[in-house]
Amino acid sequence: MSSLPALASQFQSLFPATDNGQERGRWFILTLQAILVPITASRTSNLLRAIETLFGVCIAQSRYYTFMASVKLPWVRLWELLWRAIPTPLTDGRLLVALDDSINAKTGRKVFACQRSFDHAAKTNQSQYPWAQTIVTVGLLKLIHGRWSCVPLAFAFYLRRQTLSERCIRVRRQALVFQTKFAQAVALIGRLATVFAEVPILVVTDSWFGNNGLLQPLRALVGPRAQLLSRLRSNAVLFDRAPAIPGRCGRPRKYGARLGSVAQLAAALRKDARPYTLHLYGGMREVLAAERLVMLKTLRCQVRVVWVFRRTQWIALVTTDLTLSVEQIIEYYAARWKIEIDQPCCLRKAITRTWMGVVAQRHAGGWPSRVVPCGVRAGVRTPAHRPTPASGCARPAGPGGRAPSPCRSS
Repeated sequence: MSSLPALASQFQSLFPATDNGQERGRWFILTLQAILVPITASRTSNLLRAIETLFGVCIAQSRYYTFMASVKLPWVRLWELLWRAIPTPLTDGRLLVALDDSINAKTGRKVFACQRSFDHAAKTNQSQYPWAQTIVTVGLLKLIHGRWSCVPLAFAFYLRRQTLSERCIRVRRQALVFQTKFAQAVALIGRLATVFAEVPILVVTDSWFGNNGLLQPLRALVGPRAQLLSRLRSNAVLFDRAPAIPGRCGRPRKYGARLGSVAQLAAALRKDARPYTLHLYGGMREVLAAERLVMLKTLRCQVRVVWVFRRTQWIALVTTDLTLSVEQIIEYYAARWKIEIDQPCCLRKAITRTWMGVVAQRHAGGWPSRVVPCGVRAGVRTPAHRPTPASGCARPAGPGGRAPSPCRSS
């Protein structure tokens, strides 16, 4: 809240100099202040009530709802201003960017970007094709007060080709053109790269994005400073590095001998795994891991693969940044799960947990020190601590302080 006055004048300058533009700028600042006040969930109706109660500004309900759904807000310039205002965005000299897609279920038939979307994480009592928005999100991974957190930086609505062919959707009188999730992710990360020029960018994502469909166009836009860290599929085939043969004509071989699948190498390397003490899930944990430099055809380059073992489970992590250590690879990928709190299944539990903590502390005469607003998107506020167990969320430590494993499905 202390940095908001310094940014308020910069925010106001981004809006047009017309009367309507300056009014939207003032309402934007009031909305930010209402969101940052830790009273209740930041839904539109609650924000309008908080602006009138706390700041004494009366806005007609129809006009405020129109403002919240306006396409005339300069989001791109606002994002870039906020990115530059981050004090220390780098971690070990890199910009750690988390990338993920999610769905946000809706009930209104006129909500923007809603479509029938496939939900691979739907439970047995839920529809596999809900009426929802599909959102591609990028966030900044940063260690804050000894705990990893993900600060949402930008997002884009994904619309299927079939949805755009059935009806014409216009934004500012221009028809939307189909873009794949890879193209949207490259565009979002490209905007970050223009703000953080000459800074190495490490994109931490799941196995769906972790292939050449993202890396090749990203490097074509950003250059070789773009690197990738993701989970590797168990059936991916790994190859050894081709030995150099001096005096042989023609193009040298790129791939060497076939080493086997990821699962086969996991069984072979388990006996060679070493213990590593890492900062995982808010504490120091010990994990068993093994590594190897290999060639991967899905990325068409040399990569470092790290196998993480726990009991009978294991996962394989792959990165194109060969300078990363085993500790950094495991820790960065474990921090990627912080972006999952931005998804609806975790948001409902996070809001409930936040409200319960606020009520308990009010009865005790104090204020919760761990419940702070750290990220805002889709009209809700999320706490900075670890969420309760949910689909796709980090699990808390078991009895006796046993550490949770990074072995989760992506």
